[in-house]
Amino acid sequence: MDKLDQIFDSYVASNLFKNKSVLQSSYSPEIILHRATQIENIASILGPTLLGERASNIFLYGKTGTGKTLSAKFIGDKLESKVKSAGKSHLKFIYINCKSKKVSDTEYRIIAELIAQLGGKVPTTGLPTDAVYSKFIDMIDSKKQIVVLVLDEIDQAVKKISDTFIYTLTRLNSELKNAQISLVGISNSLTFMDNLDPRVRSSLGEEEIIFAPYNALQLRDILTERAKAAFNDDILEEGVIAKCAAYAAREHGDARRALDLLRVAGEIAVREGETKVKLAHIDAANQKIEKDKMLDIIESEPAQFQLVLYSIMALDKDKKYGTIFTGDVYNIYQEICEKTRNEVLTQRRVSDILGEFDMLGLINARVISKGRQGRTREIKLSLSPNIKERAEDILKKALGL
Repeated sequence: MDKLDQIFDSYVASNLFKNKSVLQSSYSPEIILHRATQIENIASILGPTLLGERASNIFLYGKTGTGKTLSAKFIGDKLESKVKSAGKSHLKFIYINCKSKKVSDTEYRIIAELIAQLGGKVPTTGLPTDAVYSKFIDMIDSKKQIVVLVLDEIDQAVKKISDTFIYTLTRLNSELKNAQISLVGISNSLTFMDNLDPRVRSSLGEEEIIFAPYNALQLRDILTERAKAAFNDDILEEGVIAKCAAYAAREHGDARRALDLLRVAGEIAVREGETKVKLAHIDAANQKIEKDKMLDIIESEPAQFQLVLYSIMALDKDKKYGTIFTGDVYNIYQEICEKTRNEVLTQRRVSDILGEFDMLGLINARVISKGRQGRTREIKLSLSPNIKERAEDILKKALGL
């Protein structure tokens, strides 16, 4: 019990954080640094909505943590407050994240969430999709208004559903008599538009805005600004912000990653009963975030991805396999599919999944030539020893093994 008191007392007594929420990704700052050009571009495109006119559809793209969502929400808040201060109510700004488990599975769920945000309700399943669209149209068209609809991580919805639902949304304006919809699509994938149906591409990408990664100096500015509000004075050891910025700049200029690093480093310092956040805390935070990120990926991937990964892990544990090749993975994968009563994908599809694992950093895959037998991949598991056991537990539980 003394030990518990000691743990709790360290949190109560800690004088490190002033307002930790400032370092959360959900926090909306009053000033968004190093994104003035993009924000002004979005504002000028959406400006006509203030006059009750439909604005062009916009597509925002750039890697994770480059300020896309932050900028879109910032403009939405400004537009709504501008309309409200003028005593009008003709503008509705709706934001949904297509990666959210609540909406990502089906077109039905996305439209049901839009209806919920408009104050309506439909059952979570059971109605024909056409009926849900009709309800959505009726709710929007009940008065003269402009609806700015932000679909964040739109690539995730297209991956799980198809691009036809975007096309349907862009065509709804022809069915509306009083209202009009402007779409803002946001994607972390720079090549997302390349794979869309040309009709969808032209209707969604009427205007495109690129968010380039932040460099180390820009990240340092962002962290310095947030740290002032998040921590008490003289809490950060010299070099902490620079180290955070350097780590995140290496990770494609991801500001979200930089803020997470600083927050987790602070939490580790509190746990250790320290009076300052030190450079060593940044290293510890980096390891923790890496571990959590990998486990999140493993837990959230579809069953087929989990089956393939479990096959690789089984081979990695089996000492008789010195080197793992694609064919070995496929043989074990087939056995596990039969055991768990899952559909067996073709070897080509499994090979595509291996390519995605390589991209995510779960494995290291090297293409080698086997002469007349063609080419294959030599596979090495990239998971660090400290998360292999936890990853295996997650997969066994998910697959019912």
